[in-house]
Amino acid sequence: MANYTGVEKHRIEGMDCAQCAHDIEVALRKIDGFEEATVSFATETVAIPTGGKPLAEQVIARVEPSARLKSSEVEAAGSKAGETPTSDHIHADHGVEVSGAWRVVRIGIAIILAVTGVAFYRALHATPYHIAEYLVFLSAYLLAGAPVLAGAVRNILRGKVFDEMFLMTIATLGAIAIHEFPEAVAVMLFYSVGEYVQDLAVGRSRRSIASLMDLRPESARVVTDETIRELSPEQVEVGAIIEVLAGERIPLDGEVIDGETSVDTSALTGESIPRSVSIGDTVFAGFVNDSGRIRIRVARRFSESSVSRILELVEDAASRKAPTERFISRFAQVYTPIMVAIAAVVAFLPPLIVPGALLSEWVYRALVVLVISCPCALVLSIPLGYFGGIGGASRHGVLIKGANFIDALKDVHTVVFDKTGTLTKGVFQVTKIVPRNGSDPDTILQWAAAVESQSSHPIARSIRDAYGSELDPVAIDELSEERGYGIVATVHGRRVIAGSDRLLHRERITHTDCDAEGTVVYLAVDGTYLGYMLISDEIKEEAADAISDLRACGVERIVMLTGDNEHIARRVSRDVGIDEYFAKLLPEEKVSRVEELAAELPDGKRLAFVGDGINDAPVLMRSDIGIAMGALGSDAAIEAADVVLMDDRVSGISRAIRIARFTRRIVLENIALALVVKATFLALGAIGIATMWEAVISDVGVSLLAVLNATRTLRRKYRERPAMVTSV
Repeated sequence: MANYTGVEKHRIEGMDCAQCAHDIEVALRKIDGFEEATVSFATETVAIPTGGKPLAEQVIARVEPSARLKSSEVEAAGSKAGETPTSDHIHADHGVEVSGAWRVVRIGIAIILAVTGVAFYRALHATPYHIAEYLVFLSAYLLAGAPVLAGAVRNILRGKVFDEMFLMTIATLGAIAIHEFPEAVAVMLFYSVGEYVQDLAVGRSRRSIASLMDLRPESARVVTDETIRELSPEQVEVGAIIEVLAGERIPLDGEVIDGETSVDTSALTGESIPRSVSIGDTVFAGFVNDSGRIRIRVARRFSESSVSRILELVEDAASRKAPTERFISRFAQVYTPIMVAIAAVVAFLPPLIVPGALLSEWVYRALVVLVISCPCALVLSIPLGYFGGIGGASRHGVLIKGANFIDALKDVHTVVFDKTGTLTKGVFQVTKIVPRNGSDPDTILQWAAAVESQSSHPIARSIRDAYGSELDPVAIDELSEERGYGIVATVHGRRVIAGSDRLLHRERITHTDCDAEGTVVYLAVDGTYLGYMLISDEIKEEAADAISDLRACGVERIVMLTGDNEHIARRVSRDVGIDEYFAKLLPEEKVSRVEELAAELPDGKRLAFVGDGINDAPVLMRSDIGIAMGALGSDAAIEAADVVLMDDRVSGISRAIRIARFTRRIVLENIALALVVKATFLALGAIGIATMWEAVISDVGVSLLAVLNATRTLRRKYRERPAMVTSV
C-alpha cells in the first residue's frame, strides 16, 4: 500500500445529482489506499488521501475518464514537482449540461418544435413517409434529450447500465418505437426542464448555505510605521497590527490593543446581543465591528483562525454521512435494476397470458413504469436535507460535525453534564480564607499563589488574582500537578501542598476541616496544615431553564458529574433542577461513570456528554455524542467534540436536539413523499390509467417538492426560553 501524507480536496464541476457523487465515491474506494475517500454532493468536493499530484491525477482518471484538472487552476496554485494543489477543480460530466445559456436556448427551441408538432400533428403526419413528423419531433427530442442520451451511452460503455439516464432513454426510445412521438418528446422536455429547475433550487440552497458561512473577509488593513496597507488575510503575519473600522468584519484572531467597540458575534456564535470589547480583550475573525475603530495585534495566521476552522468543519461535515444517506445510496443501486425487471414483466408477460392483450398497449404501460421509477427525489433531497440542517445549525452557533451526528442527536436519552464551565461560569473568586495552626490569611494566600503560579486551572488563576502581586517563578524547584488532586511543589526549599481533601489524606496530613462546604483549596507546608481557601463559582443564568427545556425536548435522564465535594454538587444540582449527580470524581472516574450510564441506556438510545472541551476531552470522545460548550477559539474542543456550541449557553444543547429532530423529520417526509407518489403512479401506470405525460410530471414534481422541502432546514428558526438568574 502506498504512503499518504495528507488529504487533497478537489472541487467538482458538473456533478448534477447525489447519485453521481455516490458513483465517484464508490469508484474511488475500490482503489487501494483510498478506502476513506469521500465525495460530497452538497459541497461539490472530493477529499482524497494522497501524497502527490501524479497519484491524484491517476486516481481521477480512473474514476472518470472525461474528468480533467483545469490547467489554469493548477497554474494558479503554483504547483511544483512533487506538490499537490489543494483546491483543484474536476469536471465530472454525467450527461446533463451545466452551461446555463445554451441549456435555456436548447430547451426553448425544443419546446417551440414540440408545440408546433402537437398543433400541426395531422398535417405533419400526412406528409410523404411522415418525413415532417419525424423531422419536427425527432429534432425536438434530440435537442431536449441529447445530454441524457449521451450520458446513458457513455455510462453503458463504462459498465454502469442502470441509472436514471438509462431509464429515460429506454422509456423514450420505446415510445418512439410504438410511434408515440409527442409523449417521447414530452418526457425528455419535462425531464430537462425539471432538471434545470432542480439545479437552480439546489444551487440556491448551496448559495444559502455558503452565505451562512461566508465569514471570510476580503482584506485586512495592516498598520505599519509609515502607512496602512490592505493585504489578503492569508498574507498577514502573526504579531502584525491591523485596523478595523466600524461596519467591517474582523479578518483575523487577535487581541485589542487600541480602542473600544461592540462586536456582532452572531455569525460565529448565533448570539444576537452585541459584545463589548476594549483593550486586552480577544476578538475572532468573523466578528463584525459595530461601532468604534479598533486596532488588533494578530495572534494567529488566517489558516489557523477560528473562522477557518469553522468553515472547514462545516464543509467536512458533509463527508460524514448518516445511516439513512448510506442506505438510500445502496437502495438506489438495487432499486433501479428491480424497476427495469418489473417494467419488462409488465411489457411482455400479460400479452402472453391474458387473452386479447396487445403488446403495444402493455409496452406503453411498461414505459410509464420506467419513467416514474427514477430515484432522483430520494438521492437528491436527502443529502441536501442533512447538509441544510448542518448549515442551518451553524447559523445558530451550533456546529454539528456530520449527518451521522444529526441522526444520533435525535435519539438522545441521557445528557451528562460536567459542572465547571458548563453549568457554572467557571469564573472563580477567593471568597474566604480560614487559617489554622497559628497561620494567617496573607501567609496562606502567598504560599498558595506561589505554588499555583504555573498552573492553567481556573482555580489557580483565581488564587493568583486574589494575591495580586508579581510572583517569582524561579522560586519553584519542583512541581507536580495532578488533575482532581492538586499541586505538590518545592518552593524556596519547602514542600508545599495545595489541593483537595483527598490530596491531604493521601499525604497523611492531619486537618480538621474535611467537611468544609464549597470548592475548597487546602494548604499545607512541610507537613503542617495551615488552613483553607473557599473558592466560589456562579451558576449560569440560563442553566435552570436550559435543564427544564431539555426535559421538554424528551430527554429522560440528566446527570451531573463533578470533582467538587458533595456539598457543592448537591447545591448546584438543586438550583438547576438536576436530580442525579456524582461528586468527588477524578477525570478517569468520569470516563468510567459515563461508561456505566451508557450501559444502562435503552436500546437505540444515545448518551450525550457536555463539557468545556478543554479538560473533558477523554469523556467527550468516549460518549455517543460529545458536546463542547463555549468552544470559540478552543482547538481541543473542536477536535474532541462531535457537536460544538460556539457560544457559552447551555440552551444550545436543546437547540441542537431540536435542529437534529427537525432535519430528520424533513428527511423522512421526503422519503415518504417520494415513495407514496411513485408507488401510486406505478400502480396507475401498470393498470393503464396514468400516461407518460402524468408520469414524467409527477416524477419531476416530486423531485422539486422534495428539494424545496429540504431547504426548510436552512430557514427554520428555533426559539429560546428567557433565562432566569440563579446563583450558587
